[in-house]
Amino acid sequence: MKRLLSAALAATMLTTPSWAGEVKIGFVTTLTTGGAVIGNDQKKAVDLALEHIGHKMGGLDVNLIYADDGFKPDIGKQATDKLVKQDNVTFVAGYIWSHVLLASRKSALDAGKFLISANAGPSPIAGKLCNKNFFSTSWQNDQTPMAMGEVLNQKGVKSLYIIAPNYAAGKNMVAGVERTFKGKILGKDMTKWPTQLDFSSELAKAKASGAEALFIFFPGKAGGAFIKQYQQAGLKDVLPLYTVFTVDALSLPKLQKAGFSDILGSQFTQEWDPSLDNAQNKRFVHDFKAKYGSYPSFYAAQAYDSIFLIKSAVDAVHGDLTNMDGMRAAMKAANFPSVRGKFTYGNNHFPIQNFYLRQVVKDGDGNWTTKVVKTVYTANQDPYHAQCALK
Repeated sequence: MKRLLSAALAATMLTTPSWAGEVKIGFVTTLTTGGAVIGNDQKKAVDLALEHIGHKMGGLDVNLIYADDGFKPDIGKQATDKLVKQDNVTFVAGYIWSHVLLASRKSALDAGKFLISANAGPSPIAGKLCNKNFFSTSWQNDQTPMAMGEVLNQKGVKSLYIIAPNYAAGKNMVAGVERTFKGKILGKDMTKWPTQLDFSSELAKAKASGAEALFIFFPGKAGGAFIKQYQQAGLKDVLPLYTVFTVDALSLPKLQKAGFSDILGSQFTQEWDPSLDNAQNKRFVHDFKAKYGSYPSFYAAQAYDSIFLIKSAVDAVHGDLTNMDGMRAAMKAANFPSVRGKFTYGNNHFPIQNFYLRQVVKDGDGNWTTKVVKTVYTANQDPYHAQCALK
């Protein structure tokens, strides 16, 4: 009887796929501290994406585990370690902050997991630290400010003052605008991150510099604080403001409620906008607004895309999560419905995509939102891909 039972068990093991069960995905984001406003918007988008796919990938149920990075690299690494070692996820996605992603990358990649950044795009990971199992559903940090540098050139701006936070992404943003802007940089301040919320000294220096324009990068809470102080200083007509990752769907309702009308008509660059005319984006924006009562942010759009990227990989191998080569090839093909429309991947697995000039406007209901003014870059590839050894 024991021999018969053993034989039956062995036969069952041969006929039952080793990957049968569920798709386990870890999603690392900021769910506490001042950065939680961004993380919660990502979570809303991921939850919506799971609804849209019926919580299924490749015929398997999806088990998505959220992890809080606490806005700190060491906590983000610990969260990633747990997802990889204890939860044994196949995919680790998320990552708002570049310093958190840089601290966490080895934990996921050295364990042979797929690592999907839904926001952070530090230059080392696009270049020498690129990895076959890393993919981005956002951009490389330099690209968005590079597009803004081109906009400044087109507008005939000859001099610029720069203010940004002193951490990995802030340095990339500055490098990006400096890479393309052809005028003179009359001053640059790198502020303390993430604790500094008083920018009166920097604004005074910018005004005194005689620059024609001011370029800033301040995501999250710091962005709202800066805009408030900029308006209170009455600089709109003296020092026009150009931003990246500072004005978005998360900050606009607060700015509107506070009556900071100086932000209306302001322009910034981005790879996505809620007005982009494709079926996936229309569904995403409509259902997000219906479910949550607000426009989605670009953070949400990229998080939403990350789920569909993963789904394309699992679907391609019919749920065989042991087929890493097949899943990798499927993701590299970027053959999934993206809210930004069709794009391709470079050798470093960062998107080659369009970048747009966006403007703050009122919608039909009087709510502040954005629209695309024009396309700045078509199929733009980041400048670090040449340093990546992947083909």
